[in-house]
Amino acid sequence: MEKQRLLIVDGMALLFRSFFATSVFNQFFYNERGIPTNAVSGLVKHLEAAIRHFQPSHISICWDTPSRTFRHDLYEEYKGNRSAPPEEMVPQFDLAQSVTDQLGFYNIKVERYEADDCIGALASMYRGQSEVHIVTGDKDLLQLLHDGVEVHLLQKGVGSYDRWTKARFEDEMGLSPEQWAEVKAFMGDPSDGYPGVKGIGEKTAIKIVATYGSIQAVLDNIEQLTPSWRKKIEADQKQLLLSFELAKINCDVPLTCSLDELNWQFNHEQWRKTLMDHDIRGLRALLAQIEKEEYAG
Repeated sequence: MEKQRLLIVDGMALLFRSFFATSVFNQFFYNERGIPTNAVSGLVKHLEAAIRHFQPSHISICWDTPSRTFRHDLYEEYKGNRSAPPEEMVPQFDLAQSVTDQLGFYNIKVERYEADDCIGALASMYRGQSEVHIVTGDKDLLQLLHDGVEVHLLQKGVGSYDRWTKARFEDEMGLSPEQWAEVKAFMGDPSDGYPGVKGIGEKTAIKIVATYGSIQAVLDNIEQLTPSWRKKIEADQKQLLLSFELAKINCDVPLTCSLDELNWQFNHEQWRKTLMDHDIRGLRALLAQIEKEEYAG
């Protein structure tokens, strides 16, 4: 039996990356209905490149929802420092999910959870049944690395990835992937708007977690810390514990999909019709490529 290979895509990461790759030049690729399509065009290119690269048998795309999540209940200011998306981006959220639905992808978004949580839930559910390959631009997802689970961080261009395995993470970081959330808690995350411990950056956070193993072990042995570390951690202990709850990916998302529902088959005609119907510019060369390519799955 051929090995099953599940590709899990961080839809928001690819969509935003695609938008800013062209918006900086004021290229928004308006379709005949006046809707900008630059982000969706780039998303489709990324998806097609990932399919060629990974040759998956199963695919899912995970998305954030616009509503509050359980993290906002924990910390009202969570992601509160983020500005509203550019107006040319706004209509492309719905367009992206409509297009990917019609292209045959299985889209997942769950109220009160983020895409990261949905990705974590899928990886946890199916890592014993299938290879799992996660495509994202977010290093937070490195905490999901496991036997049979790889994270591929987007690099410059389309179809280029920085491949992370559990073995590589342990070798380079001197930590287990699960401890990455502990590191993030110490250093905080300005983009997500949670504080961490003031004055502790990534290198120091990695050193502390590698030495003591966990936040709780650090607090249990606070008197053993250097005076500088101790002063900083004692001053921000509440923020440290809160930041850990915000940084940790919650894999207990109530998902009901079976692996069979994520089954993937490339349908050339479906792709051509969808991309033509939505008048998504910038994909003529891709359509020609699709006609010539063979896709496994």
